[in-house]
Amino acid sequence: MLYYLFDYLREHYDFPGLRLFQYITFRTSLAIIISLIITTVFGHNIISYLRKMQVGETVRNLGLEGQMQKQGTPTMGGIMILLGILVPTLLLANLSNIYVILMIVTTVWMGAVGFLDDYIKVFKKNKEGLAGRFKIVGQVGLGLIIGYTMYFHPNIVARQKVDEANITKSKAPMVLRQKGETYYYTQDIKTTITNVPFYKNNEFDYAKVLKFIGPGYEKYAFLVFMVFVVVIITAVSNGANITDGIDGLATGTSAIIGITLGILAYVSGNTVIADYLNIMYIPNSGELMIFAGAFVGACVGFLWYNSYPAQVFMGDTGSLAIGGIIAAFAIMIRKELLIPILCGVFLVEILSVMLQVSYFKYTKKRFGEGRRILLMSPLHHHYQKKGYHEAKIVVRFWVIGILLAIITIITLKVR
Repeated sequence: MLYYLFDYLREHYDFPGLRLFQYITFRTSLAIIISLIITTVFGHNIISYLRKMQVGETVRNLGLEGQMQKQGTPTMGGIMILLGILVPTLLLANLSNIYVILMIVTTVWMGAVGFLDDYIKVFKKNKEGLAGRFKIVGQVGLGLIIGYTMYFHPNIVARQKVDEANITKSKAPMVLRQKGETYYYTQDIKTTITNVPFYKNNEFDYAKVLKFIGPGYEKYAFLVFMVFVVVIITAVSNGANITDGIDGLATGTSAIIGITLGILAYVSGNTVIADYLNIMYIPNSGELMIFAGAFVGACVGFLWYNSYPAQVFMGDTGSLAIGGIIAAFAIMIRKELLIPILCGVFLVEILSVMLQVSYFKYTKKRFGEGRRILLMSPLHHHYQKKGYHEAKIVVRFWVIGILLAIITIITLKVR
């Protein structure tokens, strides 16, 4: 909204400084500041309200040190994160940008699914919350919306070089460009191509997954793309949800991921840098940096109250939304295949649960007694059982998250 106000003032009045709102970096900085103010300054009031409404966490005794002391700590604090993301985005971003619209939809959609789950747990006194199948329906539904829009919306395109071996039938105009002493043509076209880490040509086309079926495989690209989108959103959302088990772990890890995604959005939306890194230039995707700034500010601001000992928990309202946001963001800037690296902490956490459950069922069926790989899953609880303080576990996971973020950025230049 402020974006449109200052754009109007800039066109009709000659006030100094109005042009600043045209710069993505300036609006991103403001988004971070506003988000921090909302989550830190107003966060205290939200926590007091949650406490007044008796929105407290019900803790099961799992035999973990300090666990029962968290009984009654206000939950559903994810509302703070949602406000910290949505308010700066609505104020500072270009709301006609399709990428921004999709991220707002993602935030509200997954926030609503998480809120419903928390509401059932807290107010309906049902510890199981929203049935797992309904969570999956929500995640799959978002995946279908994102995938369909990405595939068919005319403003979601990628810039591709046009050569004799790869001439598109797109009606998009060809533009002559220069890199050093080399001249080449490019087109902004609809495509299912994405970036791949540690790969020479740095690109992968989803359509080629079905290349084995012979001529005409391209027409099934939509189905393959949709499956990938749904799986990625579901997996990352659940990964973030499982990681949210000890104070500050999911919040801090998500902030690190958010910073990395913001950088990737900036380079993908900048012609010069994208060309230098040999990655796809995605027109208008740079606007996502404002959203990323709000996301990081919200996570860091929430961490003010969520760090050990936590004064509030985000609940599924926050964790499901965070996971959905990260997945959708990566898909939009066509860096979703970097998620196993960037979101390595989420990946290891969810794999630890899957392996623990699978091995327990297998050994119970074979030996009549279930056995475990870990002392407890997810992985962070395993280290708690080994006697590590949860604050130390969180910091070490953050360090690993930072290393993974650096590796993710490095992969852009490896080819």
